[in-house]
Amino acid sequence: MAEKLLEINGVSKIFKIGGMIRGKKLVAIDHVSLSIDNDKPVILSVVGESGCGKSTLCKMVLRMYRPDTGDIFLLGKPYSQKKGYDPLQFRLDVQPIFQNPYESFSARKKVDTYLFNTALRLGIVKTRSEAEKLIDETLCNVGMSLATVRGKYPTQFSGGELQRVSIARALLTRPKLIVADEPVAAIDASMKMNIVNLFKELKDKYKVSFIYITHDLSTAYYVSDYIATLYRGCLIEYGPAKEIMDHPAHPYTDLLMNAVPRVGEKWDNSVVLPDMEENEYAISYCKYAPRCPYAKDKCRKWRPELKPTTGDRQVACFYPLTEKSRDHS
Repeated sequence: MAEKLLEINGVSKIFKIGGMIRGKKLVAIDHVSLSIDNDKPVILSVVGESGCGKSTLCKMVLRMYRPDTGDIFLLGKPYSQKKGYDPLQFRLDVQPIFQNPYESFSARKKVDTYLFNTALRLGIVKTRSEAEKLIDETLCNVGMSLATVRGKYPTQFSGGELQRVSIARALLTRPKLIVADEPVAAIDASMKMNIVNLFKELKDKYKVSFIYITHDLSTAYYVSDYIATLYRGCLIEYGPAKEIMDHPAHPYTDLLMNAVPRVGEKWDNSVVLPDMEENEYAISYCKYAPRCPYAKDKCRKWRPELKPTTGDRQVACFYPLTEKSRDHS
């Protein structure tokens, strides 16, 4: 069996909310398993409404949170073992891009300082002249240059420009995986597709895979090779992006897809996404059952497992949607 680039194996993350006495446990990520192959770079989008666990999963992949159960493997090496993945090598192989680029840079430090520190302190190059060449080349690949960045502070850039610098800094290490957590959420609409287009171009140019965390389904549809849908911390559907977006098998994914306006279609239907309720995270049966129009007694007694359907698709539903059931809904 070919080695996986990333393998998330049954991970869970539990937070305690409230006071010491009356506090509750919130299962933010509930036994999630996902993997990315190492033979071909891909963009895997993790989608779902706010509070579904996307960013928590992202932080576990970045080793910012430690899973309470399960483990994560990078190129076959486990996160959990001290002798697993070397910390320096991890910083070279896995890079983050965060939501707000202005929070990624200090307003008191020049932006090019971050780029030189990354190139020199991580041992990517040995001399400053080599660093200049590498930084300029990388910035050019994201539509900028060292000349336009040198000596400037973060506040002298637009959000879209600064996010491009963030992408360039991530690319300096020639990573195998970039984890982008809502990278276009804080950027104006005119720049969103420019950033998303960059991901598609850089995936092939740098042979780097992306985990794209987003609630923006229109960009997910455009950029993704695969999509994973989260609901209340559970992975409920996974598969090739076009198949899932065009023919969702889980009722919740279907609801999300119907919430995306499409060109040439009048948006007549009222689509209401459920409010986040703490109690739903503790449900032992299907977490979507209280809101699902197709739920039956079985759904209110048992938790469906994520099972293969057709091709590379998987769905956690006792009664997956078909074209016929969709037409009669």
